[in-house]
Amino acid sequence: MEMMNVEYGHPQRKETTSLLTLQPGQWVRILSMPESALKAQMIRIGLCEGERIVCLERLPGGTVVIGKKRQQIAIGHQLAKQILVLLVDESVEDLHAA
Repeated sequence: MEMMNVEYGHPQRKETTSLLTLQPGQWVRILSMPESALKAQMIRIGLCEGERIVCLERLPGGTVVIGKKRQQIAIGHQLAKQILVLLVDESVEDLHAA
């Protein structure tokens, strides 16, 4: 998907991917999670669609460690590949949050 960045006047490419493909340091917004009892559990710990998170670490076996505020949450390989995220530029996010 390509969006026009009005503030800077140039196209800004937004990419969607699964949580499983992230590299440490990448910031994303959660777009969708699988409909299951796990979704309810994730909402209880503060992870829901629209949340901004960062990939902190990739562990052997496919586990992805994400960060949200001061929380660190490890998400297993099978669940991580089902969570759809939108890559965001953290510096642009900060400008719009101010």
